[in-house]
Amino acid sequence: MFYRASLQAAAALASLSLLAGCGLLSDSGSETEQKLTVGTTSSPSTLDPAAAWDNSWELMRNVYQTLVSFPTGSTSPEPDAAEKCEFTDATSMAYRCTLKKNLKFSNGEKLDAEAVKYSIDRIVDIHFKGGPAGMLGSLDRIETKGDDTVVFHLNKSDATFPFILATPAMSLVAPGDYPKDRLRADGKVTGSGPYLLDAYEEGKTAELKKYTGYKGFANRKNDAVTIRYFGKSTEMVDALKADEIDATYRGLTAEEVVSLEDGTEGLQIVESTGADIRFLVFNPKDPAAANPVVRKAIAHVVDRDALVAKVYRGTAEPLYSMIPKGIAGHTTSFFDTFGDPDVKKAKSLLTGAGITEPVKMTFWYTTDRYGSSTEPEFEEIERQLEASGLFDITIKGEPWKTFQEGFNKGEYPVFGRGWFPDFPDPDNFVAPFVGKESVTGTPYISKEITQQLLPASRQESDRGAVSKQFERAQEILVDDVRLLPLWQGKLYVAAGEDIGGGERALDPQTVMQMWELYRKASW
Repeated sequence: MFYRASLQAAAALASLSLLAGCGLLSDSGSETEQKLTVGTTSSPSTLDPAAAWDNSWELMRNVYQTLVSFPTGSTSPEPDAAEKCEFTDATSMAYRCTLKKNLKFSNGEKLDAEAVKYSIDRIVDIHFKGGPAGMLGSLDRIETKGDDTVVFHLNKSDATFPFILATPAMSLVAPGDYPKDRLRADGKVTGSGPYLLDAYEEGKTAELKKYTGYKGFANRKNDAVTIRYFGKSTEMVDALKADEIDATYRGLTAEEVVSLEDGTEGLQIVESTGADIRFLVFNPKDPAAANPVVRKAIAHVVDRDALVAKVYRGTAEPLYSMIPKGIAGHTTSFFDTFGDPDVKKAKSLLTGAGITEPVKMTFWYTTDRYGSSTEPEFEEIERQLEASGLFDITIKGEPWKTFQEGFNKGEYPVFGRGWFPDFPDPDNFVAPFVGKESVTGTPYISKEITQQLLPASRQESDRGAVSKQFERAQEILVDDVRLLPLWQGKLYVAAGEDIGGGERALDPQTVMQMWELYRKASW
């Protein structure tokens, strides 16, 4: 029998309270190890936090530790490796953390204030293109006070800085195993998180087992997890049905979700509200994509309702703002400007600019990052644009690692990106996409956003009071159409009926917390 989390919350929480932390009981009554296997289509591009601003976080959250984090149910950072963190001034320009006592990395090194400073400094020093260094634009310097205190001095007010420290990009690493000026290249991990990375085969498996020296917020309800990486979601679903894996996250197609919800004996599916978004990026290095008239014509033609209905079948909803529903500052600014799809308006724009022949463009997408629905999504976008008679579109796909290298080099004229929030704040749906260090790999200079709106919003510690700045930022995004929002998704965990914790497994960053999953006792 299937259920949605919203319909079974009380029963699920009751199960958790009874079973959390329990191993299975054998016939003799002794406790045995809890080992689970989880499947996903989203494999890491790197194991080094200094290069990670992508789906690599999903593994990192489970094997590394951060000073603060988002425990299940929390939307504000809370201590993890830290005992306590707080701003020391009213201007949000100095953030102090005191570490827990006697922390150690899995190689035996001390996790002290110097190790924290080393970990964050190397992100800035390495400055990996497309990596998380861009998140640390407000950091001026790091000061250590004794073994257990670290103070982050900022160069400007930034009330979002604790949220940044809570991301897996700011994972703490053992200085002895991670070079100061380059990425670690041996395919191993030395962290202090809930699990050790016992073995790893890129694109195939990650073997996790409990780290006995872990001191943090995670209450591990299993002893070991094998993550299996699948190239196609069909293979993953087949493995789930064959009982080869216990659960899935990230990568189910809409058809698979609907099919599972309709009923497959012995399986369950849990739905969570998602803040993940999909959008198109226009590269100004390309002559056609650099033309604002072409971009606005595309915005007039794209039919989000048809896209969602045909490809995502109710597992997503149209998005008319870079800030999704459920986040402060959300508007429908793209709909307000462009309205329903209108080919006549698009044609009028193009002909008014002297463009009378179909505009030839290539749209790129990743084949293995956002799930198997990405290809049909781009096929539908291609169909819509070509059906207008105004465009001649070619679509091409690449695996994420190659795709990421390509857009960071500025090789793609138009490409699709997804965004799983670093933290649940409107800042995180605007700031990463503007400025010289845009996470899209294509610099997007907007002085009003970067020099006025974002700094003003970051002085406000009440994050619910920053809507005006972000409403104005979205007006600018609409005027430029450098980014075109498409849809906002929902999240699903599919699992065997004997697996509990699925409703708690995704944190506010939509990162999978493997420690929440457990096998229900048969008694």
